[in-house]
Parts: sequence; C-alpha cells; structure tokens
Amino acid sequence: MISKTPTLERRTSALSKEAIIAAAIEILDGQGETALTFRALAARLATGSGAIYWHIADKQALLAAATDHIIAGITVDEVVAKEPRQAIRAFALGVFDAIDTHPWVGGQLSRDPWQHAVLRILEAVGGRVQALGVPADAQFNVATAIMSFILGLAGQYALGARMCEGGIDRTTALDEIAARWAQLDPENYPFVRLIATQLPDHDDREQFLAGIDLLLAGIEPLRHATAPRG
Repeated sequence: MISKTPTLERRTSALSKEAIIAAAIEILDGQGETALTFRALAARLATGSGAIYWHIADKQALLAAATDHIIAGITVDEVVAKEPRQAIRAFALGVFDAIDTHPWVGGQLSRDPWQHAVLRILEAVGGRVQALGVPADAQFNVATAIMSFILGLAGQYALGARMCEGGIDRTTALDEIAARWAQLDPENYPFVRLIATQLPDHDDREQFLAGIDLLLAGIEPLRHATAPRG
C-alpha cells in the first residue's frame, strides 16, 4: 500500500504563510472583514482549512499578519528619508494611504495596541524622533504622541468602514452629522456650529497632514531647549 503522508506533507509545505496572507488581503479588500473566514480562504486557495491552521492559529492572528504585511510595505523615498522631519511626515502619510486603501487595516490597528504592526510604526517614528535631536527624556512622549495620532486616524477609518458596510456612504454620513451639529444650542456650542458647514466637504488627507505638521512643529522648542549656545 502506498502511504498518502508524503502527498499531504507536500501540499502543506506548498501552501506558504505568505500565500495565505496574500489571499486574505484579497478577500479583505474585496469583501470586507466579515467575509474573511477560514472556509472562504480555503476555497480561494483550493485547499482544506486544516492546511491553513497549520500556518495561522485563528482569524485574529491572520488579521494581525495581514496588517503587518501592509505596514511593512510602507516605504519612504531615499531623498526624503535623509531629513527626519520630512521622513516622519512621509511615513505617516504612507500609513494614511494604506488605511485609505485597506480600511480593515484601521480596524486591526485600533484593536490591538501591542501587535507587531504597531511596533513597526513606533520604531519608524521613534528612530526619526531620535534623529531630530529630541532629548532622550522626551523621546518617549514625542514618539508615542505621533503614533497615537496615527492610530486615532486608524480608529476613525475603522468606524467609517463599518458605516460603509452598513450601506451609508461618507458624504451622507457627514451631511447627517453636520445637520445635527447645526441644530445645537448656539450658546453652548458656538464653535461646533461654526465648523458644521466645513465638515461635509473637508479633505481627510489634508486634515491628517495638518495634524502631523502641528506635532512636528511642537518638537522644535524641545530641540532648541537643549541646543548648545554659541
């Protein structure tokens, strides 16, 4: 009798973790997070669920691996990378664009603050904060403030993605929110009422970059405070 074990081993080894992650990203991008199941993944890869479990423990681990793959793919132009301030700005914008392209990434980043993808973001930002000459005792606060701003964006996009999955598009959602803001008590919410007219047409990318630039501008006093005096 011919044993079937070698065939099973070949099939398991042929199905790489990278192939599983790539297929998962295709499902996530095309159908959303709810559509990602091991059964759907097995069908797409023409294999059994057991072969997938050999590489990935569960759906949460798969989402974390897919998110890490996306974040790891963010690159900064070599010329820009030589200037730390511009490098932070470019990397942050890369994360923004990644979340814009893959809204499920925002959901995963906001779900688990200790996952490897978050560590990649912290390392990318923190290394450039050091290069800017921020004092050692301020580097933690500066780097985590920038990272927290980026992850705050991730949470917003995760919420927006869920709204879209429910059949509500961004324009409609913002119009409805702006209408509610406009009805607030003018004495208690004068500023909110003022910006209500700007909400529906605001540019998310422009708003995000403005926030990053404000954070970067706040680094300057820290650098000058420790700069040697001539």
